[in-house]
Amino acid sequence: MNSIDTRELAAVEGATVIDVREPFEYTGGHAPAARNVPLSELVARVTEIPRDERVYVICESGGRSVQATQWLESQGVDAVNVLGGTSAWRSSGLPIATGA
Repeated sequence: MNSIDTRELAAVEGATVIDVREPFEYTGGHAPAARNVPLSELVARVTEIPRDERVYVICESGGRSVQATQWLESQGVDAVNVLGGTSAWRSSGLPIATGA
């Protein structure tokens, strides 16, 4: 499984970021480019995940994103896990967006 840290991700121009946390977690603070597709809905919403580009998968600390990344890879998606998740993003001093 491919992984990337938050600073490396922040440097990827135009990255497609999938935040697999639940909506209440996402609205409380997320990476600005992240789109919310909760892990609990990922299988049902897999058609929303691009297959023609790399996607970066983030959660709060890394547990859910590992699960999602592994599953997405098994579906043929070029998925990369974001190490440390949104918690590491915040700790790195990177910008945080709130709301939906």
